[in-house]
Amino acid sequence: MTAGWVTATLFWVCALGSVATGFAVFRVSSMARATMALLVSFALAAGAVVLLQLGYLAVVVVLMMIMEMAVMAVFMLMYMMNPAGLMPMQMYHNKSVAMSASVGTFVVLAAGILAAPWPARAGSPPTDPTLELGLALMGSKMLVMVMIGIAMFATIVGSVVLATDRGRYDRLGDDLDAPRTDDPVPGGVGR
Repeated sequence: MTAGWVTATLFWVCALGSVATGFAVFRVSSMARATMALLVSFALAAGAVVLLQLGYLAVVVVLMMIMEMAVMAVFMLMYMMNPAGLMPMQMYHNKSVAMSASVGTFVVLAAGILAAPWPARAGSPPTDPTLELGLALMGSKMLVMVMIGIAMFATIVGSVVLATDRGRYDRLGDDLDAPRTDDPVPGGVGR
């Protein structure tokens, strides 16, 4: 068994696993399961990118995944009636329009990939492709982007803390069966 064969096998396992778990995001019936499926899909995608010897892009994928999961957690905690996400629910709505739009977008993008006149390679590849790619993506703004990322993450964590100060269990009891909410300041519509 050669190293190349092992690498190729791992790549296809990661690639197919990423697609399968990505598809599972829209097939499972709870937000928590969809989140875990998306997490696995991104992790497998990053693994496939690592096997292509593009470590920098793999790190970008993982960082993007962390931010995406953090944003999803914020919205789950702030707006969902079932923050744990274990109550069955549909992960998409208006199925026929959503499916038509998804398939149509895929067909258009795939046709564009196949029909585009791709340019021929000019010159030789750089000595360090990761460094060149990093400079092309961020250039001299790397420090600024890192600081913005830290500020955004701190904002997300602060939002979660503020959103979970008084949850529905605090307001309606452990069994959610209180006849009236226990709010220090009455609100709502007066019911």
